[in-house]
Amino acid sequence: MPGVQPDLVASPVRKKAAARALEVHLEPGTRAAGRTAESGTERAVKALAAADGDGWASGKALRDAHRTWNEQVTKLMNRLGAEKTALRGTAHLYTGTDRAIGNGLRLVSPLDSF
Repeated sequence: MPGVQPDLVASPVRKKAAARALEVHLEPGTRAAGRTAESGTERAVKALAAADGDGWASGKALRDAHRTWNEQVTKLMNRLGAEKTALRGTAHLYTGTDRAIGNGLRLVSPLDSF
């Protein structure tokens, strides 16, 4: 679309800032949100479990759902960590590539003969 800026962060500074935002805001917030259901869910599972048998089917279903929730939160945290690492690595790569190209151009500059 003419006149529309792509939503691609291509500068090392912006990539580092995005990685920092992941580290400072997204990861801690996601971790905290993932833990919000812990105590309440554990209490509900215990309340629905029978002392002398299998308990309510909803107790088992809730326990299974909670296990799945924890697995998904863990996968999300791993993904956020991987994205943060990739952003930092790409920022480093861009900076290194820019410097290498600049040094390469500098070596063959026609202005050196003046």
